[in-house]
Amino acid sequence: MRDLVEIGMGRTARRTYELEDVDIVPSRRTRSSKEVSTAWQLDAYRFDIPIVAHPTDALVSPSFAIELGKRGGLGVINGEGLWGRHADVESVIDQLVELAESDVDADAPVKMLQKLHAAPLQPDLLAAAVAQVREAGVTVAVRVSPQNARSLTPALVAAGIDLLVVQGTIISAEHVGHPSEEPLNMKTFIAELDVPVVAGGVSDHRTALHLMRTGAAGVIVGYGSTEGATTTGEVLGIGVPMATAIADAAAARRDYLDETGGRYVHVLADGGISTSGHLAKAIACGADAAVLGAPLALADEAPGRGWYWPSAAAHPSMPRGAFLPVSFGEDRPSLDRVLSGPSTDPFGSLDLVGGLRRSMAKSGYSDLKEFQKVGLNIRG
Repeated sequence: MRDLVEIGMGRTARRTYELEDVDIVPSRRTRSSKEVSTAWQLDAYRFDIPIVAHPTDALVSPSFAIELGKRGGLGVINGEGLWGRHADVESVIDQLVELAESDVDADAPVKMLQKLHAAPLQPDLLAAAVAQVREAGVTVAVRVSPQNARSLTPALVAAGIDLLVVQGTIISAEHVGHPSEEPLNMKTFIAELDVPVVAGGVSDHRTALHLMRTGAAGVIVGYGSTEGATTTGEVLGIGVPMATAIADAAAARRDYLDETGGRYVHVLADGGISTSGHLAKAIACGADAAVLGAPLALADEAPGRGWYWPSAAAHPSMPRGAFLPVSFGEDRPSLDRVLSGPSTDPFGSLDLVGGLRRSMAKSGYSDLKEFQKVGLNIRG
């Protein structure tokens, strides 16, 4: 039964929970963390770790996607970002970082991002980025918005992508644009493609179930990395705490599994995850993998030079993300240390996968799907 509370006369609201409100309950059996598998599979593609990089230029360059892919994760290139608009992205990011570090105008980096994103998309640049990742032998994923999915996808498929991510701030099974434009019907759109599609974000059971019925291979839950994202609350007043949102989407997955007689749709949690403990809790609540932004931007290999901004920060009229430092100084940890340690941080920002493995081992579970059944407590 849903926990409803009265917020005023005749108006009730559901009580919901963040990952911080939830704790994992260990079982009577423990095991060695060396005997734990963090592997998962999305359609035909297998990954050794349940880590997907948020599609922002601050994090995913073609080279970063390659490095993360070699370590068993998935880097998603922003198909509407700088890599498809400018030939000299690294120098452009240098200018952004220099502007942010000057501290003259706090809004200047976002203004510059908006200007840079006003440049037209160049299909040949995006194709070159896709080719660079593909030639390295790792899975190639590119993100497009619901508004531009129909126009950009043919060129991306021709360039050789393996996975398409259709991601907006909030997404539904049918996106209605300008009255003169035909609505994007996700079911028809996905049926016509030869590549698997991951779609999101969603925050409730009904929308997650609708997206699963479109044929999506995966559904993204949440509105993006908490650090820097201002969609929830500040700009739109929209938000569902991540523990509840993940659990609701996992319930939709179970319903869809029964409805179809066995078709499993993966749930990817995108938001509120900044430590290894958060990652473990997201999986425990029902996620198959996590989409990480700022935690990965800490790595020396990330193109943001120690700065992070979500993809929504460049919106031309309503930016929904800040330009924030994730580390100070030049001594940033390697991607290996961020993912697998060794760690010198007692708060869980390093060795993310190692922390997940230990949580699974201490709770007695050997793989991710088993770990989704672990007991949970709510803090009083």
